[in-house]
Amino acid sequence: MDLTARHPRTGELLSTVKFMVQTLAAAGELQRDLQRELTYDGLRAAEAKGSKGGRRPAVPAAQTVGVRTAYLEGRSISALARDHDVSRGAIRTAVADLLPEHTAGDPGVPAPELPVVLDMPGKVADYLRTTELEPVERAALDQGVTVRRGQGYTLRVSAVPAVHRGLLARCQPLDGVQGAPAVPAQRKARREYENRVSTLMP
Repeated sequence: MDLTARHPRTGELLSTVKFMVQTLAAAGELQRDLQRELTYDGLRAAEAKGSKGGRRPAVPAAQTVGVRTAYLEGRSISALARDHDVSRGAIRTAVADLLPEHTAGDPGVPAPELPVVLDMPGKVADYLRTTELEPVERAALDQGVTVRRGQGYTLRVSAVPAVHRGLLARCQPLDGVQGAPAVPAQRKARREYENRVSTLMP
């Protein structure tokens, strides 16, 4: 059957063609769903038997304790790799939590802030570009990505929450100051940015 056949007058696909395409699509979706269900069933069955998925470690579990003990006694990673005929990466994996660079999470130490992407209204960005900023704030602003929206634009800024809050504080004058009444459009833009910044964790 020609799946591109169209009615000579309307130019639309023939009803039989539409039916065949929809049937084939439904059959393909059914096959994909069945494969997913069978895969999940197989994984659950393997897990119930104690089998773990993924690649087997190069250092067998029976040897891991010996490797860790030897490492704590001063044996180097290179020497252990030669002893067990494996790569140094395999030894590093076996003793990962014993390595000097590994630090356990301290509940008393806050986790470092990660960059967050927020859309800054163009009127706010235009004001901040004329304002004195900290180097990290200026860098975040300069690295922002311009997204055109109608006649205006927004600046997609990636920065840690502290930088976003600092930028928000610096555009406070857009709300109006003594002797310089606020411009409604600028005040609205600042409020939009403030609403987005307020969603960040303190």
